[in-house]
Amino acid sequence: MADSAINDAFVEFDRVQKSYDGENLVVKDLNLSLPKGEFLTMLGPSGSGKTTCLMMLAGFETATHGEIRLDGREINNIPPHKRGIGMVFQNYALFPHMTIAENLSFPLEVRKFGKSEREAKIKRALDMVEMGSFGSRRPAQLSGGQQQRVALARALVFEPELVLMDEPLGALDKQLREKMQFEITHLAHTLGITTVYVTHDQTEALTMSDRVAVFDDGRIQQLAPPDKLYEEPENSFVAQFIGENNTLEGVVKEINNGVALVQLDGGELIDAKPINVSKPGERTRVSIRPERVEYNKERMQEGAHTLKAEVLEFIYMGDIFRTRLRVAGNDEFVVKTRNAPDQVRLKPGEQIEIGWLPEDCRALDA
Repeated sequence: MADSAINDAFVEFDRVQKSYDGENLVVKDLNLSLPKGEFLTMLGPSGSGKTTCLMMLAGFETATHGEIRLDGREINNIPPHKRGIGMVFQNYALFPHMTIAENLSFPLEVRKFGKSEREAKIKRALDMVEMGSFGSRRPAQLSGGQQQRVALARALVFEPELVLMDEPLGALDKQLREKMQFEITHLAHTLGITTVYVTHDQTEALTMSDRVAVFDDGRIQQLAPPDKLYEEPENSFVAQFIGENNTLEGVVKEINNGVALVQLDGGELIDAKPINVSKPGERTRVSIRPERVEYNKERMQEGAHTLKAEVLEFIYMGDIFRTRLRVAGNDEFVVKTRNAPDQVRLKPGEQIEIGWLPEDCRALDA
């Protein structure tokens, strides 16, 4: 990483490790830096280390090794309440015996703000999340979505430069969750707040973030903007974890001019972009996104690579058709095509030819 990027880092993890038992590392040698104002999501399955990283940044967990810095200052030994970080959790963590206004006043009192300043900040924070008229109510009188808005307002009320969010929308229904995703992102960018967001929901990560760090087994597998993560996965784990993905197993026969010739286990030969394969004889898992595959001859692009397929299932989903095929011995090969007047409707049992461009096909690790 360039020196300027390191100097501009607002949040920095420098060779950070975490072990609970002295033997097994939950977080392995983590290096990560965020500039001011970035919305970064830590995404990964349960037990991948993402929440532990968030808790170390918040100060609720201590790093076993390495340094965590905030705005250039090491914070490893600074207690949570002195780090000036806003926090939002899935369970809201509101005080049930206090009114909404009192809940928001609490972090301001701890920071010794005067009464009139507290009142102005509380009003501003509640207005920001469209809860201005709810100050005198108690948490039990609010819906889940309203409580989550209050939890967000409480995290923002003292105007922190960094806000941490741990699965904050996990308890909400789909429609409300999508609305809140947009509102949180909009607020974070409008206020210029640096945000570290933890989730296992890939759609949430893709729609909200400037960059996403995909975690598995205590390490970052890939760190990139959402579109790059989806379009250009660097390994099989990322390809499988982000969005829907088709894989075909095979062996690299040759690599020439940035193209790998792969012999699939069924014997078929296909071209793919070599991502983490480097020589003939290597096993590979070829990855291709469902919407990059075409079965309508009229729509196939020049230079498309074709394979034979059998239709197993054709599902009408309104805006798209979802077709499950048997391709090179794989019965779970999916194609997604837009519902358009000229799109062919298939029947189970049909033998067809499918095609895609070689650059859309990635030869990844086996």
